[in-house]
Amino acid sequence: MWVGSTLAGIGGQLTIVTVMLHVFALTGSTFAVSMIAVAGLVPMILAGLYGGMLADAFDRRRVALIAATVAFVSTALLATLTWTGLETIWWLYALSMINSAANSVGMATRTAIVPRLIPRDMLAAASALNGVAFGLTVMAGPALAGLLVALTGYGWTYTIDVVLMLSMFLGLWTLPSLRPEGETVRPGLASLTDGWRFLRHAGNIRMQYVIDVIAMTFGQPLALFPALGTVLLGGGAVTTGILTAAVAVGTVGSSLLSGRVVQYRWHGRGIARAVEGYGATIAAFGVVLLIGALSRPATEHTPNVGLIVAACIALALSGAADNVSSIYRNTMMQAAVPDAMRGRLQGVFIVVVAGGPRVGALYAGTLATLTALWFPPLLGGILVIALVAVLARRSPRFHDYDAENPEP
Repeated sequence: MWVGSTLAGIGGQLTIVTVMLHVFALTGSTFAVSMIAVAGLVPMILAGLYGGMLADAFDRRRVALIAATVAFVSTALLATLTWTGLETIWWLYALSMINSAANSVGMATRTAIVPRLIPRDMLAAASALNGVAFGLTVMAGPALAGLLVALTGYGWTYTIDVVLMLSMFLGLWTLPSLRPEGETVRPGLASLTDGWRFLRHAGNIRMQYVIDVIAMTFGQPLALFPALGTVLLGGGAVTTGILTAAVAVGTVGSSLLSGRVVQYRWHGRGIARAVEGYGATIAAFGVVLLIGALSRPATEHTPNVGLIVAACIALALSGAADNVSSIYRNTMMQAAVPDAMRGRLQGVFIVVVAGGPRVGALYAGTLATLTALWFPPLLGGILVIALVAVLARRSPRFHDYDAENPEP
């Protein structure tokens, strides 16, 4: 499952960045790029919540296979439309919405499966291993997307994702049947109500959701990358891929060096400190962009290499900080939530993790359109630091969360 998810994830990131570049090529608008993420927000929320209910009611292996099939078909249709010249911005939006919903269901289900495969004391290490996988997908996928779009065009890039998606089925087919343990509730209002009732009394889980939403809303500059490569840093699509991959370099590096991280038992304060560090690195990224705005103009053929390197360093550090937070958040979710409730809470978790960046894309795209490309990350990083510091100080139970005695 880990290998299949990694290979399919590389293809998924390939398509995410390619769709961003495709929309920017069709419209020339950063706001239109940010609207890709926004368009998928509502379907992703509904699919994440309902997918979590499915994972708590049926065989999780089967649910994950169905979700993978829908994602595969939507990607294949995207490639077909591009090859035939029938793609439009509305098709790109629609298929991105379908793909987002399917991936939301699949991710919630696969994450709920993990605690059934390994003992609790290895969950933090498993989260770090998943950080390696995520980092590889985000590092290889966007870098390949930038190169492939520049060298071969959009059709081949989408087609490669279709091929890579096949590996997801291999990983899932090798699993046994995995029905949820304990009392199950069929999908519907009663199931959703049970999940929300549990979450209302799960203060630690709820707090990590709030902190992550803050980080992703104000500290997610991904929607700016196509414009940065075109009008500020230079280098075009290649720079877009490099900037996205830089985040993943930090993710992989922090996972490979995570021995001390996974041994740290105070996961609540670990989350808060890591997210504050994330805010600081995003603010530093904004400073780099401000310097670029005051420097000589860059173009696709004359990139500002020094500033691109500085931006990549800041983004790599942000990826490392975010991954440390992710290790603790995932472990808290998997250890403190009972199995019969895990799918629904993972559904909410995926909505937060994937929905936050989409709201962040709207924040960054809109504010950059109204002001300048450097302003959203600089202001957002400062807001992340301030808000998380206040929340952590006002939540002693979350601050003292002990991984050896997990409580939701």
